Amino acid sequence: MHADAPRGLAGVARADPERVALVLGDRRTSFGELDAAANAMAHAFAPHASRPGDRVAVMTGNSAEAFAVWHGATRLGALVVPVSTRLTEVEVAYLVEDSAAALVVHDGSPVARRAAARAGVAELDVTGPDLSKALAQGRADPPTGDFLGTPVVAMTYTSGTTGRPKGIARAAPLAARDTPPNPFASFWGFGPDDVHLMCGPMYHTAPSAYALMSLGEGGTVVIMPRWDAAECLRLIETERVTTAQMVPANFIRILEADWRSYDRSSMRKVLHAAAPCPVPVKRKIIEVFPPGTVWEYYGASEGMASVISPEEWLAKPGSVGRPFPGLSVRIVGEDGAALGPGEVGSVYVSAFAGQRFQYHNAPDKTESAWHDDYFTVGDMGWLDEDGYLFLADRRTDLIISGGVNVYPAEVEAALIEDDDVVDSAVIGLPDERMGQKVHAVVELRPGAPRDAEALTARLATRLADFKIPRTLEFVDELPREPNGKVLKTRLREDRMKETTT
Repeated sequence: MHADAPRGLAGVARADPERVALVLGDRRTSFGELDAAANAMAHAFAPHASRPGDRVAVMTGNSAEAFAVWHGATRLGALVVPVSTRLTEVEVAYLVEDSAAALVVHDGSPVARRAAARAGVAELDVTGPDLSKALAQGRADPPTGDFLGTPVVAMTYTSGTTGRPKGIARAAPLAARDTPPNPFASFWGFGPDDVHLMCGPMYHTAPSAYALMSLGEGGTVVIMPRWDAAECLRLIETERVTTAQMVPANFIRILEADWRSYDRSSMRKVLHAAAPCPVPVKRKIIEVFPPGTVWEYYGASEGMASVISPEEWLAKPGSVGRPFPGLSVRIVGEDGAALGPGEVGSVYVSAFAGQRFQYHNAPDKTESAWHDDYFTVGDMGWLDEDGYLFLADRRTDLIISGGVNVYPAEVEAALIEDDDVVDSAVIGLPDERMGQKVHAVVELRPGAPRDAEALTARLATRLADFKIPRTLEFVDELPREPNGKVLKTRLREDRMKETTT
């Protein structure tokens, strides 16, 4: 974006109020309309979240109102606590109570209402008659002008692999009249002429971050209320989408669709992360979009780590790249010492200056995440001789069978090379003789034979014998989080229950 171009919702709304900010179906919301809605939301929230640093829990689907809610909270200097619409009442109440949220904002969810009552805090329904009337009447001026240029700050809760979700503590948003430059937007080249497709749920870190980033640069955001590969391709063609953030599960479905019949020529950046992308899938998806389009990055809600261009990836298949500018990555062994090239250990990443995070109300988890000035989220991997990072697995997913380490991601990559396999999840199950056995849950293409013996025989040409699943099962569809990650914890727990009953 040019240095003198307006930046941020309020800035763009002042300079070009008719510019299209959001597209959802046939509805188009201008920057002026979204800015006014954000101010009205801020007035509605002010009686409950009046102090900078207060938290507003937001449990909504993907909508124009959700963007107004997030910006409305920010207009007060509040932190947004994104809440999944898939959670139960007890789970939502925990997030509200743990974050000390002053308010729960939702779009008519009975679960949100009950959770707010359980937690003893106020709730607001953005689809309710009182708030709808207030928005229609409009409170065009913000409650305060101090935060008009302040970017949204979210206090995200990680899904976690064990125990309760952990909140990533964030400082109160800084007052700003004008929106500061965004270094990530600059790196990716996001600008006012971009049309960004939001493919995932807004309550997940990456979909919201990249949509808000594009909006902040004056770009238009096309909202998908739910994922569908054919609809994604149609929107790319009709809205002339230029950027998107996806996950490998999106790629798999796009490849299953009739993608050749849609015009994808407008795309210039498809960013992906959140889960390992099988090499065969990545090779195919690179052919779907224009050359140089598909970029991968590795990171977590806690912070960014590495990035790799499509050209680099083709030279280093399976890598998630080199450290993002300004960061460094090291691999650490069990004894805390740094490991050399090719040695598998825990992946540790440095943080940007002044951005050392803490887990909210969890000092022990904070301490265990940090080693000197580097943090880990539990992933394992190795660096090659050129400093490119390759991921093995999360430590909690590692299978130790007969004293030998088996990395599920490697077995899954071999499975997806099979013509009959759409996707798979490999987990470790208890085994009296080996400690753990390798078990694969496999989703096949429609019409493919459910022949475990034949599939195992084909795997034997790709994997060492100790890595081949001892047992296979077939499912119609793997269970996933909305961000595309397979719910391995659920798969493992369900099968553990079966073995004990």
